[in-house]
Amino acid sequence: MSSPVRIFCPNCGREITLVSTVAFCPYCGVRITVAMPVSPEASWSEVRQSEPRSFSKTEVRDILIAWIALSVAFTAAITGGAFGGFSSRLEMTVNGVPEYLSLESTFLVALMTLGVGFVLHELMHKFIAERYGFKAEFRMWLAGLAFALLSALSLGIVFAAPGATYFMGSGITKKENGIISLAGPLTNVVIALLFLPLLFVNTNSLIIVEAGYLGSYFNFFLATFNMLPIYVLDGAKVLRWNKLLWAAVFIPLAIVVAGFFTGYFP
Repeated sequence: MSSPVRIFCPNCGREITLVSTVAFCPYCGVRITVAMPVSPEASWSEVRQSEPRSFSKTEVRDILIAWIALSVAFTAAITGGAFGGFSSRLEMTVNGVPEYLSLESTFLVALMTLGVGFVLHELMHKFIAERYGFKAEFRMWLAGLAFALLSALSLGIVFAAPGATYFMGSGITKKENGIISLAGPLTNVVIALLFLPLLFVNTNSLIIVEAGYLGSYFNFFLATFNMLPIYVLDGAKVLRWNKLLWAAVFIPLAIVVAGFFTGYFP
């Protein structure tokens, strides 16, 4: 690299100066590899080409482990954790008789609502990053997964930091970083809307009702949380790119989640 180059870190979104083709972000520590343009006049977007969609064995392993571990953690939290003797159950009264969701069914619901929301959120980051010509892969964070499981099993509360999608390439712009970041939360919004009609289905099936509630509420919550303007979250990168768009997405989401939390929504 003949002269310093200012780029945005693909992980944390902070602007940094590169003086070599391989460097580490001083803010988050992620390794960054840069391929220089073929000529001084060439832009980064002209140099990059769309990456083929692919998954390494390590990435598939990490996704599956994170998906299952998170589903186990949420199942433990829903059932009260060790302090609650794992005795709490999702329930619904049918014809005056309470019905309870079994532990196995609770895990299945968590797997297909909470787990799917997390997996598709990360995969959409990956797919959009690849569309812009970046190499992108998900990596689990073992310490974060272990903490999520321990907090859920012991306290019945999930503090989840299962991993993230990392991508590397040449000179990401504010717009590209913002769009890649926005793709994850918007995916959760779509998933939430797909589950939402289940709340209004006239059924005595507890598993359908709970899938509708958990699938819609959790995915709305995940989208809202990730849109917070905290630099390690998606929201900070969207805000840096387009403040008006960030507000247009975050404010309605915050209202919807508040409605769920207060019981205003079903």
